Amino acid sequence: MYRQLIPVIKMKPQINLSPDMNAKLVCVILAFCSISFNLIAQEAVLKKVFNGRNLNGWVVPENNIWWSVADGILKTKSGPNKKGSILWTEKEYTDFVLETDFKYDEGTVDTGIFIRTDTQQIQMGISGSLKRDMTASPYIAGKGYPVEAQNVKDILKPKDWNTIKVIAIAGYYEVWLNNKHVMSYTSDNYVKTGPIGLQLHPNTDMAASFRNIRIGKLK
Repeated sequence: MYRQLIPVIKMKPQINLSPDMNAKLVCVILAFCSISFNLIAQEAVLKKVFNGRNLNGWVVPENNIWWSVADGILKTKSGPNKKGSILWTEKEYTDFVLETDFKYDEGTVDTGIFIRTDTQQIQMGISGSLKRDMTASPYIAGKGYPVEAQNVKDILKPKDWNTIKVIAIAGYYEVWLNNKHVMSYTSDNYVKTGPIGLQLHPNTDMAASFRNIRIGKLK
């Protein structure tokens, strides 16, 4: 059922409506889709993909100096040459919901969640190109930030733990930040199946933490 909802967002009304009525109709459709996908996410069985003890289940980069585990927390920190790194899940996913706690620890944090590929990302922290916080916004290679998450400044808790939930159904992405819906976006060049990645952006000096990383497959 949920796959049939995705094209609705791009549909144009077949009757003549005023611009104000068109805008209201789009808002109603987006609200309906958001509620529907949130209900789907709540029904998903979320499984831990981070055991809190080690990096089992993840593809650890060669000569890893960027990712470590301590006291149930996955930590990432820039190396001396600021090379950057991506920590990928060993498993691949098609439609899924991901939920994790995160905290921005030190420096200019620029991280994010890669959706099946390193060209589609939910940004977390400061955008290197825009030089401002774009947490929960999608970054699409070649398009930049096509939409911006709403009210993040009021929702995000700096230097404290936050929770982000990402739903990816085909190219349709939804994001909740601390239980508040902040973003919906439909990608027209998504990758159907692939691993999920956590990013440590190159050319920055930063540290961030993750815990309670859980993923549920959507059928």
